[in-house]
Amino acid sequence: MLAVFAGLPGVGKSTLAARVATELPAAVLAVDTVDFTLQRYEVTEPRPGYAAYGVVAALAEAQLRIGHHVIIDAVSPVKAARQLWIEVAERAGVPLKVVEVVCGDDAEHRRRVEARYASRDHDSIPDWVRVLERQKEYEPYLGPRLVVDTHLAKDPVEPVVAYLS
Repeated sequence: MLAVFAGLPGVGKSTLAARVATELPAAVLAVDTVDFTLQRYEVTEPRPGYAAYGVVAALAEAQLRIGHHVIIDAVSPVKAARQLWIEVAERAGVPLKVVEVVCGDDAEHRRRVEARYASRDHDSIPDWVRVLERQKEYEPYLGPRLVVDTHLAKDPVEPVVAYLS
């Protein structure tokens, strides 16, 4: 199975993906990790972030073909990014499940983003202003998905695992 954990930076995608991955088990492939690594090695591209999505898609497909469950950890803000995951699942012949992660409390979301920004180890961690800009670009998700509010849910792991199983 290919599971996509999508949502704005700072909502808790990576934390939730890691916790769910240990329960399934599944490999977690994070677009941010690839993007930060490309930057560290001074790989430049005309469309920032585009290559990272492509690398993660290729790695996901390879893992799916050998029978591993894969969780994609990516903002996936627009239809084109989301279409990439649909195509990977189709080529690999596996079901695609989407978990849209949100933080329903703006003050808590901002606190998380600012704490992450303050402790950043590279320049690609967005500040609150950049997250608000990304929020304006974020297209509404259409189609089947599980929406998880990491602010409201006491322990969202069990319902997510149930949805993915």
